[in-house]
Amino acid sequence: MKLKNIVKATVAAAVLGAGAATAEEVKVGIAAEPYPPFASVDSAGNWNGWEVDVINAVCEAAELDCVITPVAWDGIIPSLTGGSIDVIMASMSITAERQKTIDFSDPYYDTPTVIAADKNSDIEPTAESLKGKIIGVQASTVHQAYVNAHFSDAGEIRVYQTQDEANQDLVAGRIDATQADSIALADFVSTPGGACCEIKGSVPDDKAILGLGVGAGVRKGDDALREKLNAGIQKILDDGTHAEITSNYFKTSIYKK
Repeated sequence: MKLKNIVKATVAAAVLGAGAATAEEVKVGIAAEPYPPFASVDSAGNWNGWEVDVINAVCEAAELDCVITPVAWDGIIPSLTGGSIDVIMASMSITAERQKTIDFSDPYYDTPTVIAADKNSDIEPTAESLKGKIIGVQASTVHQAYVNAHFSDAGEIRVYQTQDEANQDLVAGRIDATQADSIALADFVSTPGGACCEIKGSVPDDKAILGLGVGAGVRKGDDALREKLNAGIQKILDDGTHAEITSNYFKTSIYKK
């Protein structure tokens, strides 16, 4: 081979090698509305929380160059299907209804669904106890679907754009109870602002509505990205990274095998 051709081949190999080593850029959509302790934004505009740390860990394990992209919750699936983002990692439950539109990775966390109310109330997480009460839920969530299906005899089902708005109305006495993920509500009632309230227990499970845990949503047919995410999730579970991140936020595991 001539020297000139050797140089060309060497350069081409170097370029190909550099391309192979470069991580794939992926826009990860998270809900623009704060959802502590999973994701919230600080005064400098930086996103922090358990799920943000998990996103970063999964992307590193999967060799993906992830860019966190906040999107309004009620438009997050259209943003994915429309190509504005490549994956959803925003505490989205894996449900049969959503699987009609998007695909999901394996679950990366799974926690109970609970009801919270004033400490002095005798409310329980049952249809009978909530009859005639005002229940607050976040819009476009499995909790809204669950309340509509199981607590339809409530005096009123009040829908909010964010869980924080529902929490604030619970504190103010404008609603009697709110339903959400156990971790999110446990975080709320542990704060001075939520000291008036407590978790009243888990609602009866309904996997058809509440889903099979939380997974990363991808576009239909994007199997390559889904499998990379699955590999990243499995890696951080196997090497202890998932447990280490969890220990920084919670006292117990929030992953179910």
